[in-house]
Amino acid sequence: MQKVMQAAAECPECAAPVAIEADARSGEIIECLDCRSELEIASVEPPALTLAPEVEEDWGE
Repeated sequence: MQKVMQAAAECPECAAPVAIEADARSGEIIECLDCRSELEIASVEPPALTLAPEVEEDWGE
């Protein structure tokens, strides 16, 4: 089954176009195929991406 592309947004890291699928939702994490950065879908309409937040270990705090 082929996924339908809804739109494309610019990678905030390398400026490459990144496809956002039709069933994508805000908050999902996707990957830029050019620079391999993890990106968070900030908005589906209009399409916008941000760098995904780094998950840090709290070391028991």
